[in-house]
Amino acid sequence: MRIYPLVFKHVFTKMDPEQAHHFAFNAIKIAQRAGLTKAARKFFAPAPKLKRTVMGIDFPSPFGLAAGFDKGATGIVALSDIGFGHVEIGTVTGQAQPGNPRPRLFRLVEDRAVINRMGFNNEGAERVAARVASARQHLKGDYQQTRPVIGVNIGKTKAVELDDAVGDYLASTRQLAIHADYLVVNVSSPNTPGLRLLQSVESPRPLLSEVGALADKVSGRHIPLLVKIAPDLSDEDVSDVAQLAIELKLDGIIATNTTITRDGLKSDAAKVEEIGAGGLSGAPLKERSLAVLRQLRSLVPADMALIAVGGVESAQDVKDRLDAGADLVQGYTAFLYEGPFWARSINKDLERML
Repeated sequence: MRIYPLVFKHVFTKMDPEQAHHFAFNAIKIAQRAGLTKAARKFFAPAPKLKRTVMGIDFPSPFGLAAGFDKGATGIVALSDIGFGHVEIGTVTGQAQPGNPRPRLFRLVEDRAVINRMGFNNEGAERVAARVASARQHLKGDYQQTRPVIGVNIGKTKAVELDDAVGDYLASTRQLAIHADYLVVNVSSPNTPGLRLLQSVESPRPLLSEVGALADKVSGRHIPLLVKIAPDLSDEDVSDVAQLAIELKLDGIIATNTTITRDGLKSDAAKVEEIGAGGLSGAPLKERSLAVLRQLRSLVPADMALIAVGGVESAQDVKDRLDAGADLVQGYTAFLYEGPFWARSINKDLERML
């Protein structure tokens, strides 16, 4: 199981990071299409004792994959087969868009971190919705007990002005909500110009209200709605978000997205400066994301779900976040460093810890 870090060190580090990501992800999807991941599902499956109910949804494990890895919903079944209790796809926008020019993904190996300025590259809500629907049916047929959960993360199309952002989010909601187990409004990526302005006190109110109402209307059921926030918010802003979530009766908050700060990195400062703009994810976010989680838990009611993400590398990190009040925990960047056995390893260690 420790073969992958050697492969990463001697093979993937010599490849462009985005190319390496596609290569590794495609390998997992090929294994799924060949029936290999299904055959090994029992080996990867979380223990029954890890099951928990959050937002009225049964999750086979508290640990899942954060948005950003599977932007186009092309590998939900494969990723579920290798142990993730939920897979959050996206970020998906109302219109297809290519994202920012390459290179746009950079490794900071010394920090076990990544800087990305992908820019919400995706094929648009309509096309992605068809894949989510197919994966949902596949999972329903394959899992007789608690099936892995599908989250859908939506964001703003870059070409759409901020004044028209609500309509753009609603276009995505109309296509995707009916197929989602839960829906996330992403207002915190640093890679879409102006997007983070939607985190200010009043800006998210009409957006979240209208997305939530439309999601329930098109689905004919309540779709749990969450908002994803940045780690760079001040404590006062975090408190404002918590109050707004309470007022709007949101189902939850995801804390946190990537950061625009570069504090405390081990990597060469000149290299980091040369990379330039983008969101930093991975181990350096660990302390700030945990601090935001603890603050939110002290402010919101116990029945409001908190999903912790940022710097999660091990089962101990997952447990720390559960102990701090998280209902679910997500990872992403460490997956790039640890490989396809990562979720299984975390679930196995969690089983012993819990």
